[in-house]
Amino acid sequence: MFTGIITDVGTIKEVEKRGDLRARIGTSYATDTIDLGASIACDGVCLTVIETGDDWFDVEISAETVSKTNLSHNTWTQGRRVNLERALKVGDELGGHIVSGHVDGVAELIALTDDGDSTRATFRAPDELAKFIAPKGSVTLNGTSLTVNDVDGATFGINMIPHTKSVTTWGQAKVGDQINLEIDTLARYVARLQDWM
Repeated sequence: MFTGIITDVGTIKEVEKRGDLRARIGTSYATDTIDLGASIACDGVCLTVIETGDDWFDVEISAETVSKTNLSHNTWTQGRRVNLERALKVGDELGGHIVSGHVDGVAELIALTDDGDSTRATFRAPDELAKFIAPKGSVTLNGTSLTVNDVDGATFGINMIPHTKSVTTWGQAKVGDQINLEIDTLARYVARLQDWM
């Protein structure tokens, strides 16, 4: 489990197809504290660490994960920066919201506008996920816990303060970006329960 509070911005060093996709991610984490088999959210995708080096870790990415994430758009290329978060530990502060790292689909960033010192971002969600996004609810975008301001059909807006843009990859976001979207866990289960009623 994660919180959606980004604790490092990593850099894709290598991506290689070996049956599954394998990626090497540069990090400022102390890699001697990362156990093999540990989970790290990489742009919101919960991935398992399979190898570490002095300033990097390797992950394998299944075809299923690729198909549900922005990796299906060939976005992970050498030099790309990715939001990172290590798994939540008992006793850690829950500063964002409960995030599983199980990406539901890909949203498109369709507008960026200044709003005071903040930036207002508007996204288009896949139709099948739009019903799970509610005003003042939580959403995870590229691993970042954000509050939804408004919803209009399949589009929704959020505001990013300068701090968020400076400690995540959101400072480099541009219109047309394909963004990993994880809907709120509570919304997912409420909808599933309604299916049984």
